[in-house]
Amino acid sequence: MSATAARPNRQPNIQGFHELDRRQLIWTVAGVLLGLLLSSLDQTIVGTALPKIIADLHGFNHYSWVVTAYLLTSTTAVPIFGKLSDIFGRKWIYVSGIIVFMFGSILCGAAHSMTQLIVFRGLQGIGGGIMAANAFAIIGDIFPPAQRGKWQGITSSVFGLSSVVGPPLGGWITDVSSWRWVFYINIPVGILALTVLIVAFPYFRPSGIKRVIDWAGVATLILAVVPLLLALTLAGGQYAWGSPQVIGLILFSIAMFATFALAESRAVEPVLPLTLFKNRIFVVGAIVMFVTGLALFGATLYIPLFVQGVIGRSAASSGAILTPFMLSLIVGSTTSGQLISRRGRYKANALVGTAIMIVGMTLLARMGVGTSNGTVIRNMIVTGFGTGLTFPVFTIAVQNAFPITLLGVVTSATQFFRQIGGTLGTAVMGSLLTSHFTHSFQANLPADVHAAVPPSVLAQLENPQVLVSAQAQAQLKGIFAAIGPGAQTFYGTFVGVVRQALADGTHVVFTISVIGAVIAFACTWFLQEIPLRRSNRIEASEETATMPSIGQVTTNVPTGQRRPTEAVPSSRGD
Repeated sequence: MSATAARPNRQPNIQGFHELDRRQLIWTVAGVLLGLLLSSLDQTIVGTALPKIIADLHGFNHYSWVVTAYLLTSTTAVPIFGKLSDIFGRKWIYVSGIIVFMFGSILCGAAHSMTQLIVFRGLQGIGGGIMAANAFAIIGDIFPPAQRGKWQGITSSVFGLSSVVGPPLGGWITDVSSWRWVFYINIPVGILALTVLIVAFPYFRPSGIKRVIDWAGVATLILAVVPLLLALTLAGGQYAWGSPQVIGLILFSIAMFATFALAESRAVEPVLPLTLFKNRIFVVGAIVMFVTGLALFGATLYIPLFVQGVIGRSAASSGAILTPFMLSLIVGSTTSGQLISRRGRYKANALVGTAIMIVGMTLLARMGVGTSNGTVIRNMIVTGFGTGLTFPVFTIAVQNAFPITLLGVVTSATQFFRQIGGTLGTAVMGSLLTSHFTHSFQANLPADVHAAVPPSVLAQLENPQVLVSAQAQAQLKGIFAAIGPGAQTFYGTFVGVVRQALADGTHVVFTISVIGAVIAFACTWFLQEIPLRRSNRIEASEETATMPSIGQVTTNVPTGQRRPTEAVPSSRGD
């Protein structure tokens, strides 16, 4: 009998979180929400400050890398530390994530080059991945699926607070002080989160679990994800898509994914059990979370650049323009969660949400140089509401499809697919934005301007930082002034070409988001809907002999009876 087949004979002790008293419950939820606030606040602040950061550190070609490095490490960390929390307990792993995140924030604030910032953002991402892997699993530990929809409003309020406060705060800090403080501001929030978690967060160490770390799975997962992201980020910019470097990285990544699958099929405690993919709800949820992550990360990452560069607003103004998007996302998420809890059904929410996402992303893709602030706000409200409707659906659906003993594994797996979609989307969109910007710039630059500016100088100015950096604008004016008569005309023409090139590049980004939303809508039709469990305690008290295998979907009716709704061959051996 294989190791995989033998695993269901374990008898894990999962009692604990569902038996918390009121004080423990309040402090546990508070600690989790503070951790979510820490990571989400960082993302919303940094996104607004990115145009100024790349202007200061002279790194437009590495614009997407500031985000990609974070997503790369956090994506890889999610399944690894999600599994470790199932084995060793969640408290100290969650605490370690906050500590790593804070340390990375300090280093990011002190960075003096794009290379340093990218490396330190990667360290930050490890901490963020640890927190993301455990936060939603802890919520799942405490509340059964039938109640999680109501609590989605609380988690959404945290993202909402950071989303509303973060962008304008990041823009304000960038305009009046230094972008370095968008990282240093994480420290007081982190200290508060650590204090609550260390003092009040209860620690439950699972018993009856084989504490065996899947080192082969960890190593092969890293070796599969990292080269793939490197290839997608470098392609179209530093290297051509068909270059030996890009092709070699992709082929190596494919080989490592195959090796990872082999390692997981033999592991005692796999990081990502392959048997999860026998479940249709998990497969549909993973695909939809992957493509919506791709669409959402791409849209929100480049909105501030579009507003500052194409429309010509300040960093603070571009941050404020994200607020309607986040507020509508909160409304959509809270509404969806309440409907799920009251109706006990979730598929309709997902279909309506992905359909509205398609409309919103299409509106974003139609924006250009002449787009007004009001139009951008309208488009983002539509996109945010549709996205919000889908937010609670797939996590709850997947968690509900498996027994509570597998909560950490399936939760971290779904978060992994959402983040790897966002990571791949950011990398691909960054590469396409750069290549389309360059093509549009070269195609639209008038011959007289091209002839007047030396090629070496023109290569340095082929960069949209002139649209967001006062220093770059002063330098450009000086260059054209030295040319002689017609300097002002040359300057205006040049800036117009850069603005149009950036609009063309962001159009491609938003178009890819539309495609992602369409795929999500199509896949959602195949989502199976089963009744939501009303208790975690039922499964906690059950004997191993009644537990389903990983590939089996079960539901608990209010009387406590279990009814298999999608069974695969049992791995118990009976």
